[in-house]
Amino acid sequence: MNVLNIHERELEANHEQVAKLIDSLSSEDDLLWPNHSWPRMKLDRPLSIGANGGHGPIGYFVEEYKPGESIKFRFTNPKGLNGFHRYEIVRRTQESVLLRHTIEMTLHGSAFLTWPLIIRPLHDALLEDALATAQASLGMIPQMLPWSPWVKLIRWLMSGGKTQSQITPNNLFQLSAKNRGH
Repeated sequence: MNVLNIHERELEANHEQVAKLIDSLSSEDDLLWPNHSWPRMKLDRPLSIGANGGHGPIGYFVEEYKPGESIKFRFTNPKGLNGFHRYEIVRRTQESVLLRHTIEMTLHGSAFLTWPLIIRPLHDALLEDALATAQASLGMIPQMLPWSPWVKLIRWLMSGGKTQSQITPNNLFQLSAKNRGH
């Protein structure tokens, strides 16, 4: 089964501002990944081709990296996810760009069940939170989609009942302001 999953958000910012978000992935000052609500993206070295890591149970390595433009990660775990995920910047105007995340993969074995039932709902929620994190990091009011009851249940079950609630847009914006020194 082939999967194409795309999340994108138009950002009122210039290319260089959004490039800093992608280039900060997995760093101590990550401006894109929603570390406040989801497992950190960790790599075994700074962002570069060949860096190996992942987040939570999802493993991958950096297959392509064009600083300030795009990054492509090839899946290594879990088994049955054969493909990649990528962040890229699509220029719109001088004052806005589109930040896009794409998964392209084929499913094999148990992934026929785990992708639609568990991984995709969590992935979709995480990516929407990442796009809201991007907005907050750029000083915008983040537009967050509330987690579905299914996502909340999966998170609760996976955490043994110790999961945290979704960070609200106001809290996320305040977090961003604090990180920018305001």
